[in-house]
Amino acid sequence: MNMLEKLDAQLPLSSEERMLLDSVKDLCCDHIAPRAAGHDRTAAFPWENVNAINRLGLNAMFVPESYGGAQLSFTSYLACVREISKACAATGIIWATNFHAIKPLIEYGSAEQKARLLPRIANGGLASLAITEPSAGSDATGMLTRFHAEGDHIIVDGGKTFITNGDVADLYLVFGKWSGIDDPKRAISVLILEKGTEGLRVLGTEHKMGMRASSTASLAFDGCRVPRTNLIGSPGDGLSILFGSLNRSRPSVAAHALGIARAAFEDAVDYINERRQSGKRILEFQGVQFMLSDLATELALCEAWLWRVGAMVDAGETDFGIEASLLKQRASDAAMRITTDAVQLFGGYGYCSEYRVERLMRDAKITQIWEGTNQVHRQLIGRSFLKR
Repeated sequence: MNMLEKLDAQLPLSSEERMLLDSVKDLCCDHIAPRAAGHDRTAAFPWENVNAINRLGLNAMFVPESYGGAQLSFTSYLACVREISKACAATGIIWATNFHAIKPLIEYGSAEQKARLLPRIANGGLASLAITEPSAGSDATGMLTRFHAEGDHIIVDGGKTFITNGDVADLYLVFGKWSGIDDPKRAISVLILEKGTEGLRVLGTEHKMGMRASSTASLAFDGCRVPRTNLIGSPGDGLSILFGSLNRSRPSVAAHALGIARAAFEDAVDYINERRQSGKRILEFQGVQFMLSDLATELALCEAWLWRVGAMVDAGETDFGIEASLLKQRASDAAMRITTDAVQLFGGYGYCSEYRVERLMRDAKITQIWEGTNQVHRQLIGRSFLKR
């Protein structure tokens, strides 16, 4: 058993959670991984993967039982994200986005909202998190989407871009600014917009370097009338809800990145154990051993920190924003390095789509960009040491 397998064996999961994770591994091996290259090639949304995930009832693992779910630990959720992403990074982020978008409703929504909306997700619905705009990326205060109160409704005008699941979602968690509040931070508010709302338009989807089967859409809100009962919290609560939500979605993105990294690492290990040059296996050359050692060390340390942050969340800790930033930044940088070096270890074959390390390298890049660019995370980490 190598050190990565030892880490996996030591995960603090219940017997129920281990059984579920084993089922996810079987699903990935038998169904998701064999189809990943085809989905990447065609950029077709992997509905059969989503349906297979729903047959396992995976959405239920992050929804409370009182709202139709079967909630398990955050650590077990991270383990499932990593496993699915290892098999197909596009499918991994499609499923993880359900958690990213719905967790704020679970944490901050009213009992009525949760009773009305969460069963749709627990039963297999898709969710989408709508924050980014052309003028508002890492700085959410620059968003221009407006919420205007009109009786028992809220009128939504504006648009979003780079929205994962944006063209297929059943529920959208939309951030915008409340009309009448001038402070750009205090104005940010959040609501649930439901599929089929008049005025909601999908303008198109992006043609991307990687994650090609995960749809990334631009949305327009043309006077969408949303019931006031879909507002989460009060007008102006959006920024605190956003920060609280990102602290949980960033470990999820790290698990996604580490699934990609683990797949590339394992493929490279298998290849350099079999491929021979000058009568020796490639792994017998000292320079390659040093290279592999560096990759294994970085991967092991990132995974250990992933489980550390997962344990913090499961213990009920709330002050883990810097730990989440550190994890997201380091895991995504590791994913880019490990996939790049895996391509190098494969030589010319690594540059060809016949081997999945080529796809994994393309998939890894976005993990350094979304959920806050790594430059922003470095700034957050560095700023935390400023003396008051």
